[in-house]
Amino acid sequence: MATSYAQETETYKKRVLETTEIDLLGSVYGQNGDNAAVTGGIGSEELVDAATDISVSIPLNDDDVLAIDATISAYSSASSSNLNPFSGASTSEYSGGGTTNGSPWLISSGASKSDVWTSGNFSYSHSSDDRNTISTAHMSISNEFDYFSFGFGGGLSKQFNQKNTEIGLSATIYLDNWRPVYPTEIIEYKHSGGNLNYGFFNGEKIYNQNGYIINKSAPNAWRAVSTNLVENNARNTYSVSLSFSQILSKKSQISFFTDIVMQKGWLSSPMQRVYFADKANFYIGTPAYIPVYTTKQNQGVFQLSDDIERLPSSRLKLPFGMRFHQYINEHLVFKTYYRYYTDDWGMRSHTVKLELPIKLGDKFTLYPNYRYYTQTAIDYFAPYEKHLSTEQYYTSDYDLSPFSSNQFGLGVKYRDIFTKFHIGKFGMKNMTLNFNHYQRDNGFKANIVSIGMKFVGD
Repeated sequence: MATSYAQETETYKKRVLETTEIDLLGSVYGQNGDNAAVTGGIGSEELVDAATDISVSIPLNDDDVLAIDATISAYSSASSSNLNPFSGASTSEYSGGGTTNGSPWLISSGASKSDVWTSGNFSYSHSSDDRNTISTAHMSISNEFDYFSFGFGGGLSKQFNQKNTEIGLSATIYLDNWRPVYPTEIIEYKHSGGNLNYGFFNGEKIYNQNGYIINKSAPNAWRAVSTNLVENNARNTYSVSLSFSQILSKKSQISFFTDIVMQKGWLSSPMQRVYFADKANFYIGTPAYIPVYTTKQNQGVFQLSDDIERLPSSRLKLPFGMRFHQYINEHLVFKTYYRYYTDDWGMRSHTVKLELPIKLGDKFTLYPNYRYYTQTAIDYFAPYEKHLSTEQYYTSDYDLSPFSSNQFGLGVKYRDIFTKFHIGKFGMKNMTLNFNHYQRDNGFKANIVSIGMKFVGD
């Protein structure tokens, strides 16, 4: 009698993530410049931001990983403080008047001078048994005083050719909403029905370009060009991304990527003022400063805005890029990055980044890097008092202007392969410290210092 035996062979499958990992990141960012968008393209852009981020990756089983990321960012901004530069005005929302000392070059004491931005991101990834296919899903929520964002999406990546080739496809949708906040004079003008002797404007002296008090009831008195403000609070973004990566040899790898991004809704910022060349200038404050209004000598007068920024309700963005990494030797890797960007608002840009990781023994790696960026202006940009009121769209936001920038950075990473340093049941795997200096050719400057630590469970 013959007996057959079924034999089972167990194949070892390495977990995608062996144990829980925690990433902690803290950063301090500071900037300054002379082209604040909130004050119409002139004024202080001073801003300080401190941010803390924690990311936790949790292996659910051999194949699945759940990642949770939370960020809190607190900032103080000279520019946004000047939503209400009239610091002498009443604190009641729509009634005021009184002595003021606002200026685009000063930080107002208004509530908008500081804010806290919070964000939460959740992602889930599943790897196939052969580890050649990874599917992902993600969701994000962020909030600040005038804006709320909700996003979700997913992706799929596939490796071929003994993992030498990888193709990735992903899509994301953001369903955002404004809680619009406007320049004080614009919203108060709307609420007063255009009556400059009522509410906020009651008892407030308004001066012309020559420093004389105007008759508020005269036909040529200051008037906002439009009282039509945010008509649709929605601002939605739809994006599809495609990537291709190829290992060329044992020492080199190249990758290509492209995105299609469509934005719909209210794409202008309701906070940002615009001043027109064909409209007379009017001011609140100390008239002696009017002749030096556009300089830092102005310490006490503020020009009433003609309108807020207005831009088209749709924007199509198309970036294309590539990366190339060359392994030189066990101590040195050469990394390059290039991106070309175009959109239907008329902007074109080029980005080039170089990074040269230098390994110093088993524990330390230096990351010197350089980034060059240049862009054209969008079709609707003009500096302070260069727009005409007959235009349909207009902005004086210098982020949308023509400029070139250089960024220099240096980072250092410390690796502890034995995770000797512990916090509870988690050992520190590595620690990074980075510094970057950024400067545009229009005088805008920024610096950021960040420190990060990765911990892994025992």
